[in-house]
Amino acid sequence: MNTRVLRTELRRSVAPWAGALTLIVALAFLYLLSGPWWKGAAMWTAQWTSMALWTRSLLILLWPLALALGALQGLRDHRSKMAELLTSTPRPARHRAATTAGATVITLTASFAILVLQGAVQVAGGTSYTHLGWLPISLVAGLSLVAAAFLGMGIGRSLPSPLTPPALAVAAFVFLNLLRISTDVMTPGAAPPNRATLLSPAVQDVRNVFLTLSVPVHLGQTVWLLGMAATGFALLLAATRRTRLLAVAPVLVGAVIALLLFPADPRRAYVVDEAAAAPVCEGPVCVAKAHQDHLADLAGPGKKALTLLRDALGGAAPESVRESTAPRALLEQPERSRTAVLVDFDDRVFSQSRGEKMTRALVGQGLAPICSARSDSESGTLGEIAAQSVAAGWVLGDLEPIEGSVHAVSEQLQEAGPVLRELKALPWSEQIARVKAAHTAAVSCAGDPLEILDGGRSR
Repeated sequence: MNTRVLRTELRRSVAPWAGALTLIVALAFLYLLSGPWWKGAAMWTAQWTSMALWTRSLLILLWPLALALGALQGLRDHRSKMAELLTSTPRPARHRAATTAGATVITLTASFAILVLQGAVQVAGGTSYTHLGWLPISLVAGLSLVAAAFLGMGIGRSLPSPLTPPALAVAAFVFLNLLRISTDVMTPGAAPPNRATLLSPAVQDVRNVFLTLSVPVHLGQTVWLLGMAATGFALLLAATRRTRLLAVAPVLVGAVIALLLFPADPRRAYVVDEAAAAPVCEGPVCVAKAHQDHLADLAGPGKKALTLLRDALGGAAPESVRESTAPRALLEQPERSRTAVLVDFDDRVFSQSRGEKMTRALVGQGLAPICSARSDSESGTLGEIAAQSVAAGWVLGDLEPIEGSVHAVSEQLQEAGPVLRELKALPWSEQIARVKAAHTAAVSCAGDPLEILDGGRSR
């Protein structure tokens, strides 16, 4: 590739605008716009894998944009009305196509690399768990933008119409969103996905730092995207209808190979990162390696809470405190255990509590674990939080709200206050019986703990 020609392409073609627009759109959706992306602005730099997956989720917008910008680049010869003149020059067509495509590839790759680098700098300063398992996720994302640009350039040259770029952008956006809906493996009740849905380069908004994409997904998508890029480049060189038809072969072959490489069950596209979920313990208190910096804040309150729980429940008390690493879909019931107090640092109750407040939260969770389905950061229903307030207040001797809960302090106290006063007025044996019954009901999700603590009266 002639370096001087490449520099000219970078100065005078659509390529620099493609890179700049891609970066601006990505940063705007991460930092400036409201809605779900606002939460993402804080979450995308929590851990290395989540950073890579959040940037991959931006492909729902960036991929159609790269396709449209590539098509705009492919229209250049037609707009300049030089196509016939250029075909008569002795310079091979592949040289010129490589220079045009190379300029766009450089700018798109650079813009996405800047986005990832910005996230990486923030992650490096905020976590002690470092690994390279996130790299394939970002590399495939970069390849997808390159493939989209190549395909767009090829289609733009083959269908030289001003309507081609916007039509491609709309078609790609609709296509990716249809695949996104059918691959919502993180939401219970969604339609079962099939292998074809894994062809989408965009991923779900993963809310669990312990999930990562499986190796077969990386391999299949890489083959599919390489075939797409080959088709785009072949269309840039195609001069006849027959060669254009033959140019479609790489993307079709790539799709077939990708479908064979994808996991038989598309729900296995996301797997638990065993290294990130490995326990790091201080006595009976354990957190995942990805959150090992939380262990210092959890160890002391955790040990104290276990002692209090043994005094309250005897042999039925949990024996350890550990972080829950089981995959949990949005609006899916959280993991529960009879032998451990489970902590979820995505839950604001545990992410925002320290010291005695953490002890209270752990005692409440140990006696009456949350059973209801939860969203991103909610801590159960008002009744469940009130039951935890009653149980923790009974053990610790005073009633205080559970810190970090989405339910207001006044609401918690209004629900929990009368129940705790009545519970303490009962004979000791009856108090113990109600607390143990509420614990059993909460662990098995077989009843309302607050109602049991209130003597069976419906609230």
